[in-house]
Amino acid sequence: MRMASSSETGGSQPTEEKKFKNKLCLEKSPYLLQHAANPVEWYPWGQEAFQRALEEDKMIFLSVGYSTCHWCHVMERESFENEEIAKVMNESFVNIKVDREERPDVDKVYMTFVQSTTGGGGWPMSVWLTPDLKPILGGTYFPPDDRYYGQPGFKTIVTHIAQQWQVNRVKVMEQGSRILEIITQSMSLKAFSESGKMPPSMDCIKNCFLELLHTYDKEYGGFGSAPKFPQPVIFNFLFRMYSTDPESKDGKEALEMALHTLKTMARGGIHDHIAKGFHRYSTDQFWHVPHFEKMLYDQGQLAVAYLDAYQITKDKFFSDVASDILEYVSRDLRDVNGGFYSAEDADSLPSESSERKKEGAFCVWIESEIREHLSEMVPNTKVTLADVICKYFHVLPEGNVDPYQDPHHELKEKNVLIVKEEEEECAKSLELDVDVFREALLKGKEKLFEIRQQRPRPHMDDKFVTSWNGLMISGFARAAQVLQDPKYAEIAMKAAQFVHKHLYNAESNCLLRSAYKGSNSTVAQILSPIPGVLEDYTFLVRGVLDLYEATYDPWCLEWASKLQTTQDCLFWDALDGGYYNSVSTDTSIVLRLKEDQDGAEPNPNSVAATNLLRLSNIFVDLSLQDKAVKILSLFSHRMTMLPMALPEMLCALMFYNSKLKQIVITGTPESESTQEFLRKIHCHYLPFKVLLLANENSAKLLSERLKSLEHLDHSKLADSVALVCERQSCSLPLMTPEDLEKCLVSPLSKEEPAS
Repeated sequence: MRMASSSETGGSQPTEEKKFKNKLCLEKSPYLLQHAANPVEWYPWGQEAFQRALEEDKMIFLSVGYSTCHWCHVMERESFENEEIAKVMNESFVNIKVDREERPDVDKVYMTFVQSTTGGGGWPMSVWLTPDLKPILGGTYFPPDDRYYGQPGFKTIVTHIAQQWQVNRVKVMEQGSRILEIITQSMSLKAFSESGKMPPSMDCIKNCFLELLHTYDKEYGGFGSAPKFPQPVIFNFLFRMYSTDPESKDGKEALEMALHTLKTMARGGIHDHIAKGFHRYSTDQFWHVPHFEKMLYDQGQLAVAYLDAYQITKDKFFSDVASDILEYVSRDLRDVNGGFYSAEDADSLPSESSERKKEGAFCVWIESEIREHLSEMVPNTKVTLADVICKYFHVLPEGNVDPYQDPHHELKEKNVLIVKEEEEECAKSLELDVDVFREALLKGKEKLFEIRQQRPRPHMDDKFVTSWNGLMISGFARAAQVLQDPKYAEIAMKAAQFVHKHLYNAESNCLLRSAYKGSNSTVAQILSPIPGVLEDYTFLVRGVLDLYEATYDPWCLEWASKLQTTQDCLFWDALDGGYYNSVSTDTSIVLRLKEDQDGAEPNPNSVAATNLLRLSNIFVDLSLQDKAVKILSLFSHRMTMLPMALPEMLCALMFYNSKLKQIVITGTPESESTQEFLRKIHCHYLPFKVLLLANENSAKLLSERLKSLEHLDHSKLADSVALVCERQSCSLPLMTPEDLEKCLVSPLSKEEPAS
């Protein structure tokens, strides 16, 4: 089902057109600035608001969302721009707005409360707190009045809570403390640490696969029913499971589920066939009608998934989709300074004269519009470009959206482009040669792209989030490896350098959470920069390690190691193991959490476990491996009882139990012989490997690893040779790429000497 009426969307008008101004006008976050002209006296999250709540003995109303959030726009228009409601809010509460993308640590604390007390969650998130930040009542979107299926309206709720605070204050305070204590106990992983001092068995892998098999949609791909979300963590799991035993029945089924889902997604409306990239999710089971926002974190992870699919199958379909995603990001989400913006909104004005934004207006099509603009004939045929486009993308005069998926009629007579037939079938139906059809299809898509560029664009959230830039760096770095195109490595390196310059303090070795697009192609920071949270470190470390395997620049390894050290200092739980999401010194975080689920983004602890295993093998540092083991042990109960909740951590478990290939190539990265070795490696899907390039520039940094390679003549690091090690066995130096490939595709002989 679709989420809102087209007349309900839009968000704030520009601040200068409003008669109100609150404290958000000094912020940089696009989301907070959207609310800077509300009559609600919003504060940003911080001591000024907390102090006022204590001094005036008022409860806090906390509203959390993000700038491309459809229902956040709805609640703003209905309630936060309503002067009558704002008056009650201002008199009774200290009101705080939080951009969840700036403060995921704050968001996760109160989302945990909302999910625990209501059974669901989402954005906008609405939570009432005591002056000492303890949650009392929470929910998501509230309509302004008592009119939706018996649900109380926002006005009723704020009035009731304000009255309770005056009449039953002691009871309310006690309730807040009791709820927080219960949540703290229920979220603690300490209870499992005594029985889980070892990582779980590999049975978890099989159990997760069986759960996925049970929920798999055999016809349309994906897992579970509508709405359907891209789930890159599941693709990662299935591909790695396949790689552990490619010839087994389970391995083949795992591969088929992943490939089929990726294909149906790419053919569906969730994939933007004209401007490229992927929308957030599909409202139906067919991947047809999407929620139209585009998030950077989806693009980064999906690029990797399609690259993995291509590396395994060599099917150009998957590499084309990966290239498509990367083209969209580099064209629309990339700043001139090299960093990546966060998101593109679902909503936009249908035309310059429109008063209200509509979801998907930038992306959908009326059949007559296509007929009008694509009337050009395909040479030597009776077929127009419009005929080709309409046939291939299932465009209908009456629109192709099921009315059930459009209860508010915002897509009436509109078409969301979807591919239902192969190119060969469409060409045959139109009596065209398939090559002629493909040429016409490409030309038609280019013309539609030009038309779309004339439409009012959706809002762009142009803040730079460190963790999401890390995910996107991985996407471009993996493309440089798999597609063997240096332009992708250049983009990834510039993004890493951007983060290093604008989101990293070299003196403290600490990351910042976010930066913002300034004027005249500059990058801006807020007066009190927000410190990085756990996911900023883990996702960036992974991105920088992937970047090393695309560029072989020792700087990547050095920086990744420094970031890991800081991560350990700030977030590691020395008592029970695992990483907290937030630092201990932030007194505004009333509950330090260790996330226990891989979702739209992977659990930072899942990514950290694999990072630690990679770094341990690169630098021969067993203390890092010990930390990875402690993470896997801490989450052992969760992986055993509910393995589908942690598919990315199961990838780390497979890495830990794998016959890890340690591949060392000597020589300079510029030499053709070295490149031949590297090309041979990147032809193969090898998820459980550590790849190092040893030469004079990296010898000191990799000294411990090189010491373990007895067959390596350290005086000839400029020569291109290869060594492959598994566990304690290493090959003799391999002189040709053909010799290397034999070692990559088969286990090392037991007769070969150990290093």
